[in-house]
Order: sequence, then C-alpha cells, then structure tokens
Amino acid sequence: MTTRTPNHKLRDLVAESGLTYEALAKTVRSVAAECGVVLRTNKSAVEHWIAGTTPQGDTGRYLAVALSRRLRRLLTPAELGLPVGSEEQNDTIGLALGADPLDALLPMWRFELDRRRFLTTSAYSVAAAALPLSHVQEIAARSAAARAGHTAGMAEVAAVRDMIRAFSDMDERHGGQHGRSALVTYLRDDVALLCRSRFRTEEVRQQMLSAASRGVHLLGWKSYDAGQQGLAQRYYLQSYALAAESGITGHDGFVMRTMAMQGLKLHRPEHCQGLAETGLNRAKGRVDSQTEALFRVVHAHTLAKAGQRQAALAEAEQARVLLAGDRGDEVPFWALAWGPPAASVYSRTAKVYETLGDHRAAAEQYAHAAATRPAGTYARIVALDLVAGAEMHLKRGGIERACATWNRAIDHMDGVRSVRTRKAVTRMRGDLARFRTRGLRCAAELDERARDFLAST
Repeated sequence: MTTRTPNHKLRDLVAESGLTYEALAKTVRSVAAECGVVLRTNKSAVEHWIAGTTPQGDTGRYLAVALSRRLRRLLTPAELGLPVGSEEQNDTIGLALGADPLDALLPMWRFELDRRRFLTTSAYSVAAAALPLSHVQEIAARSAAARAGHTAGMAEVAAVRDMIRAFSDMDERHGGQHGRSALVTYLRDDVALLCRSRFRTEEVRQQMLSAASRGVHLLGWKSYDAGQQGLAQRYYLQSYALAAESGITGHDGFVMRTMAMQGLKLHRPEHCQGLAETGLNRAKGRVDSQTEALFRVVHAHTLAKAGQRQAALAEAEQARVLLAGDRGDEVPFWALAWGPPAASVYSRTAKVYETLGDHRAAAEQYAHAAATRPAGTYARIVALDLVAGAEMHLKRGGIERACATWNRAIDHMDGVRSVRTRKAVTRMRGDLARFRTRGLRCAAELDERARDFLAST
C-alpha cells in the first residue's frame, strides 16, 4: 500500500489564507472558469490535496492563482508543494519586469508559435497587476551597443509603425484571431532585432522602443479578444516595460490605463484605481488634450466602480471638456490603439454612466461611440458598442429598440472572428429568451438570426 506524504506547504498556505476548504474550492473553480475550463472541485478535493494527492491537469495552477489572489503575493505551484512539470516551470514568464523586456517576450513568442497551452490558459494575476505601481521610475536603459550590426533611423521606425498599423486595422476589421501568428513572427524576427540595433540618435531609439511597445500591446489586445486574459496581462506588462524604457512621455501611463481597463472588465478591481490614477498623473498636462481625455475617462470609470459618484462624473466631464477644447494637436501613435480618441472617450463614458445606473445616458454615449468610428475599419468595436447600447435599452424596458440596435450590431459582425462578439451574441440570446416565450416577433426573428450567426462563426 502506497503511503502519501501530507503536503504541509499547502496546508500552511491554506491556513494563512483563512479560507475554508469549501471557499477555496469555489475560488479554484472560478479561476478555472476564467480560463474556459469547468471544474467540479469541492471541499473533499482540497482535503485530498493537503493529504498529499496531486491535483489533476491544470488544477494545481488554478489553485496557485486562487491562493495568490487571496494572499496578495505571487505563488507558483512549486511553492504550494506541488510537482512541477516542464511547462509549469515557465508559469511566471512575462509576469515580472526585468532590465530587458525582450528577454521575457522572446520565450513567450516561442511558446505562442509552438501552440503551448500553458500561456493561453493562464489566469489573470492580481499580484502582477500591482507591478507597474512599484516600477513607476524609468526602467534602466539597455545598452545601445549593436547586437545585430544594423544602424536604425527614423525610416525604420516609420516602417514598424506602418506594419503595426496594418496589423491593427486587420484586427479591428476581422477580429483578434486573424493575423496573430504573423504579428508574433514580425515582432520576433524584425522588431526585436531593430530594438537591439544601433540607433542614429537617442530620439530614434525612443521612438523604436515605443513602436515595439505598441506592437506588444496589440498582441495583448488580441489575446484579450480571444478570452486569454492571463496571456493578455503578460503582454501588457512587457508593453509597459518597453514604453517605460522608451522614455516617451505618457506612453507607459497609457499601458497602465489599459491594465486598469482589463481589471475592470474582469471584475478584479484591485489596483485599478491606482493604475488609472498613476497613468493619468504621468500624462496630465504633458500630452495633447485628446490623449489626456483618454486617461481621464478611464480614471472616471475606476472612481465610479469605487462608488465615488460625484468624483467620477466630474472626471468624465473633464474628459468631455478636453475633447471640446481640442486644438488639433497631433495624437501620438501609441494613443491611437483603438482609433479616434473621441470614440474611445464616448464608449468609456458610457461605462461610467452604466456603472452609476444611468442607462439612458449610457445608451446615448454608446451610440455616439459607434457613430464616431469609421465602421469599415472598426467593425468589431462598433458592433460591441452597439451591443452594449442595446443592453442599456433593454434595461430601460425598450425591447423593440434593443432588438433594432442588436440587429445593427450583427450587421457589423460579418467576417469578424472574435470570442467577444460570439459571447455578446450568446448573451443576447439569453436576454431574449423571456420575450421569445411571449411570442414577441422582433425577439423571435433576432434570435433566429443570432443562431445562424453562431452556427457560421
């Protein structure tokens, strides 16, 4: 008979967490659900793990994330006393900020192209979300000594920007699942090489690192669109590191803004207000008015989430004033990640109103956002703004108007491969269920169209 060795490390960490075995099992199930995995972990399973049984499959990794969140520090499966496989040894890749972001990105890209699961099934880390807050000083600049023997100038920077802009346009028209491997290959084989080359001037070096950061940020966005939140977070962290190293005013704060947005979307409010406020402080009064409005409106959303109604409304109003007073200054390349700044401000303002329970104002702002973006270029995000607007109409009791807006949203989804659009349509079908059973014609017809859409994508 085999005797199991009790797992004292895990026992002690669970005791430190203060969670009951049932509560811990529930948290593990929740982490797995974020990664698209359904677990049936229960109190008995936790008892078996502490007694020495090894969790099956990826469950040990979900357990590490659950305890990391509770204890507010990053824990690996090894620190829980669990056996570590070859992939789990790399679980923390991209979750730290080192001297050279490329040292973290290169193995991430290798695993992406090899289709390794450990990155794409990684959970969002609350501990890692705090990293930029402790790294607000500029990351030490890398040596400019040539490793590739090439001297880069502004022509190379322009070429990188043009290519990343093309990938970004493809992403917005067709969804995050289009062109992802091609983007990884381009960043790895071309942009990384340029980042490690000689530069004609210090400004060229700064602009090249900033362009690279925008490309890595796009990879994070593609991962986010695919529902791979842990991987998206890792890319955002390394995008932040490149932006901080570039020294371009406001760019590192912009990535912190993105990280705050991700945390809000995932209902992980830890650090969101700090990230948004720190990002704003690094840009306030130092960037053009449209870009500052982007910072302020996300800060407004974090204030709304924190229940600070008046402060949230005041900050959202300040963002509107900044847009209205725009002097036509050029918006930096990195701030155009989601297209026209005004549309992004309207969309985020809608979320502020939605959080505060003003569904009428939220619907108006979502409609403004959808109308402000060129629909041919930004098909996915226009569709999602319309979906959100339809949900606001439904909450106000306007089912016919909601159905009309949902139909417009689906018009924009043709040819878009996005986990988020599929989830939006699936959620819509759930919202329509009670109206279908009442025999409401617009709901029945829309549901049929939604079924056809889901079957074809």
